[in-house]
Amino acid sequence: MTAELGTVITAMATPFTDDLKLDLERMVELTNRLIDMGSDGLLVTGTTGESPTLENEEKVALWKTVLKAARGRVPVMLGTGTYNTEQSIALTKMAEEVGGDAILLVTPYYNKPPQNALYEHFKAVATSTTLPVMIYNVPGRTGRNIDPDTVIRLANDVPNIVALKEAGGNIDQVSEICRRVPSDFSVYSGDDSLTLPMLSLGAKGIVSVASHLIAGQIRDMITNFSKGNWEVAKDIHLKYFPIFKGLFFTTSPAPLKSSLRLVGFPVGGLRPPLLDLTEQEEEYLREVLTEVELL
Repeated sequence: MTAELGTVITAMATPFTDDLKLDLERMVELTNRLIDMGSDGLLVTGTTGESPTLENEEKVALWKTVLKAARGRVPVMLGTGTYNTEQSIALTKMAEEVGGDAILLVTPYYNKPPQNALYEHFKAVATSTTLPVMIYNVPGRTGRNIDPDTVIRLANDVPNIVALKEAGGNIDQVSEICRRVPSDFSVYSGDDSLTLPMLSLGAKGIVSVASHLIAGQIRDMITNFSKGNWEVAKDIHLKYFPIFKGLFFTTSPAPLKSSLRLVGFPVGGLRPPLLDLTEQEEEYLREVLTEVELL
């Protein structure tokens, strides 16, 4: 199976009202903003969207909202992964029912399954749906790395597992995966700061947080790289490197939500156990945004 998921896929923040309820109207506005800025794919209820604090009914409401707003313009991927295989299957079936274009499955977190269990988990969820599946490796958050051998097995054995979001921060691992996956399997960077290095190894694009602020610039970087304009791509990367790192100087998505407020597009606060930035932290972020000419 092949799937067109985009090259700059924004992992969307979830807007909340002052009492931390879903702000679906703002979600529509955010959808339009991201597409207008240059995102050619969207991810709803990923971990940037604070998915562990969302009830299933809230996830479905967000999915329906974004799918309606984005339909016909960009593909919409829905995050359905949890640390519970059966719950992930149930959410995935809901995602297919509402008309999602693809699903994202994060590595089961906290319980640290061994590699054979990870394989069986991803296979079980993927075979419960006809939708294309992107698996998401982020060991810094989940406590478990998806080893290259496991990625290769899944890419070869499960036809609708078509992509990997790789956020392990290990370029050697990226090289090994890109070297061995089938030609129709897509690797995406899961770290904004590693997009350009990963493109040089064969990655297709980025599942991005920074694209809330600079989707067009990231898209220009990827386009210039693909056309062989490597110096231009490098200059874009270096210019925006401070924001690539600044959005993760403390636990995401706190810096993202503060950044959106600072640039004039607030999307509310964070659900506990996450907290808003302190005044000192926000001042640091203001300096970063000023440095890259976003303020």
